[in-house]
Amino acid sequence: PEVINGRTHKATVVDLSPWVEYEFRVVASNSVGIGEPSRPSALLKTKAAVPVVAPTNISGGGGSRSELVITWEPVSEELQNGEGFGYVVMFRPLGSASWTKAVVASVESSKYVYRNESITPLSPFEVKVGVYNNEGEGTLSSISIVYSGEDEPQMAPAGASALSVSAAAVEVSWLPIPWNRLTGRVLGYEVRGW
Repeated sequence: PEVINGRTHKATVVDLSPWVEYEFRVVASNSVGIGEPSRPSALLKTKAAVPVVAPTNISGGGGSRSELVITWEPVSEELQNGEGFGYVVMFRPLGSASWTKAVVASVESSKYVYRNESITPLSPFEVKVGVYNNEGEGTLSSISIVYSGEDEPQMAPAGASALSVSAAAVEVSWLPIPWNRLTGRVLGYEVRGW
């Protein structure tokens, strides 16, 4: 902090964080050196303010059919700037003009799930997450693209064939299912025999 003239007995401390408890000490100094600090002042909490830090790491995806799962990294307590803190989640189908808005009132929340039967599997959505407290709505994150949940594959693999390689083993092969919105991301195959 700036050194204050010895005849001054009052100072304004600036650039403090909103809604944070502080205590203060005063130290006298002269050309010889710095003396002992005063006893700490009583704790004083600064006034609340609208939050200015948006959540980070906006992502999501997965979930079940007809679901849009949105996740984010929660804002730490020292950046919430007041009581009544929560999140504002906004999303729209990619290319749409109007946003859907939801409020998540829990401070610890890091996830929101939107369920709607009209959502087709693996549909891209534009998503942004903001913050609010009792003082008002704060900053929104930048837009992220999040895909709705997948459905089970609607196509069977084609071209299945089997080749006997020994008295106790058969090699089975097939054509892979191409990735598309109907098949989703194929994570594996199950081979059945009878």
